[in-house]
Amino acid sequence: MSDRASNPTNAYTVPSVSIATARTGASSKANELGMRAMQERAYAKRGEQYLLIKSPPASGKSRALMFIALDKLNNQGLQQAIVVVPERSIGGSFADEPLTRYGFHWDWHVAPQWNLCNAPGGDEPRAAKSKVDAVRQFLSSGDKALVCTHATFRFAVEELGIAAFDNRLIAIDEFHHVSSNPDNVLGSQLGAFIARDKVHLVAMTGSYFRGDSEAVLGPADESKFETVTYTYYEQLNGYQWLKSLDIGYFFYTGPYVDAVTKVLDPALKTIVHIPNVNARESLKDKQREVDEIMHGLGEWKGVDPDTGFHLVATKDGRTLKVADLVDDSDPAQRTRVLGALKDPAHKDDRDHVDVIIALGMAKEGFDWIWCEHALTIGYRSSLTEIVQIIGRATRDAKGKERSRFTNLIAEPTAEQSAVTEAVNDMLKAISASLLMEQVLAPRYEFTPKNAGAQEGFVYNGGEGYQEGRTNVGVNEATGQYHVEINGLAKPETPEATRICKEDLNEVVTSFLQDKTALERGLFDKENTLPEELTQLRMGKIVRERYPELSEGDQEAIRQHAIAAMNITQQAKLALAQADAAGGATLQGSTALLDGVRKFVNVRDLDIDLIDRINPFDAAYAVLAKAMDEKSLRQVQAAIAAKKVSIPEEEARDLSKRALQFKTERGRLPDINSADAWEKRMAEGVAAFARYRAQAKAAQAQGGAANG
Repeated sequence: MSDRASNPTNAYTVPSVSIATARTGASSKANELGMRAMQERAYAKRGEQYLLIKSPPASGKSRALMFIALDKLNNQGLQQAIVVVPERSIGGSFADEPLTRYGFHWDWHVAPQWNLCNAPGGDEPRAAKSKVDAVRQFLSSGDKALVCTHATFRFAVEELGIAAFDNRLIAIDEFHHVSSNPDNVLGSQLGAFIARDKVHLVAMTGSYFRGDSEAVLGPADESKFETVTYTYYEQLNGYQWLKSLDIGYFFYTGPYVDAVTKVLDPALKTIVHIPNVNARESLKDKQREVDEIMHGLGEWKGVDPDTGFHLVATKDGRTLKVADLVDDSDPAQRTRVLGALKDPAHKDDRDHVDVIIALGMAKEGFDWIWCEHALTIGYRSSLTEIVQIIGRATRDAKGKERSRFTNLIAEPTAEQSAVTEAVNDMLKAISASLLMEQVLAPRYEFTPKNAGAQEGFVYNGGEGYQEGRTNVGVNEATGQYHVEINGLAKPETPEATRICKEDLNEVVTSFLQDKTALERGLFDKENTLPEELTQLRMGKIVRERYPELSEGDQEAIRQHAIAAMNITQQAKLALAQADAAGGATLQGSTALLDGVRKFVNVRDLDIDLIDRINPFDAAYAVLAKAMDEKSLRQVQAAIAAKKVSIPEEEARDLSKRALQFKTERGRLPDINSADAWEKRMAEGVAAFARYRAQAKAAQAQGGAANG
């Protein structure tokens, strides 16, 4: 790029994924009981004792809970409902709702003294004591509903014991805050509630990953939950206004405040999340960073005395209202700004505020429907946090047609001493972007070839299901694709079937967080065979996640997960290639489907073919465009240098694959084969034999020494 000297960053953001939707209006239409599509789906499962609702931000989870809780209190014999939220600000989502006005049987009511999120004092032990007393009083009262924070509930359970909550509904909002790690008290308490089996639990999350590497519940507990999943695809497809969402990253060099102006469009309603002061990207002076971002927008003209918003005049003569949520030096001013942002009188006023600059705030539970651009500087270690930030920009609002999430990432440079750290951050940001693609893609229903047409699916673009070919069907109502794959292994047990239906994103998450897979797949393509990623790395991840399942079930899950990832990626690549070749840019809800069809129809889709595709091909194509070529080569060299001889575990896995090869072909893999994967399996067999011989020799030596 010749203009690098004058322009220290790339001139454009590279959208890594772009989803376009049909705008059917279905997700906001209410039925005769006043329920939107997601709420209706959750309510249909209201009789379940343990219910997990996975649904995007803004899909109406809090109201779905009200419907379910009221039915449990009035029809299922439960005494009381306790709603547990991660922080006090979210407690407002469970305020009184006159649901009968919209056709429901009962209204939702929380008496003021039982909304402990509004009670004075935070969650520190001194204030918590009075809140625990309030929980005790509530349990012995005749009232029906209480709202408190995760912390208050934790303290109450510790003091009052598990049995005090018998015959009650416990609903946990933002469930991804909990984990099965023994250090996570709430996670342990939930395990105890399930073991006693005397309460009903409803868990809700806007994240599609249970924590970032810690499962929320142990597998045995999790299998007791009935899951209701409402996907991002369904939600966005059913909106009335918003029709497209772009997610991309933008690499920069130098201080980030210089790069922000290149991606911050003052015409868009924007939330900027600046990096934590300890992050590598931070300039270590948060207030200076805010000032420089505002300076990039225009000329500062003072502060509005009523709202506390900064007034900034742009070059085109507009005055922007900027809310600074970073400055905490003046508590009164901060309270004024927060109050102005939450003022219900301005909820529907698009012009109330233009830009919000935040550090730790304005993520989950923060409602600003007009937000069109979530701009985040630096990578976020938590995928859940990224989903929550993107959720700020995916609200449906009148006249808002496009929305975007941009992640500004520092590009590794040759003179940087911390190249490894920069590469790690970059890999994590790419991993998050790939994960969001999986979350935004429709859900796949995979079956072997010739499994027959499934109800509700339209096949092959309306041509109908055809025996003998690889069929692709779409169900517009559920946003599901039925894809047939020759040779696909089927799960054998109900638990493996559930994982293939509900939890493929969990498996893909683990794969994308596997540093070796990312490094090899993206930056060492020349020396890495696709099967090393699709069969060995993914196989290892599935075995570690589900050690209790049979080998057959583990292989079925591995195949389903790699198919979900590779089909999404190849569909994206097919669209990008059509676009580059000057084809019409595909728009509307069929864009990704057309990509899937393009990929599937040119060949007879089978599992061996899917295993022979590097899952990071499409991401590399984006990266090669977005990064400075010199930086890209440097990163590749650093990662290729780390290649080591075959580790013992990988050698064992390769030997297992070689045995499978022998069963199918009647001979062992040949080390001189022209087929790279066959050669690699043979190398694995040889390496494993060496490890076995070394272990035997060491054992013999030990025996001789003892003798």
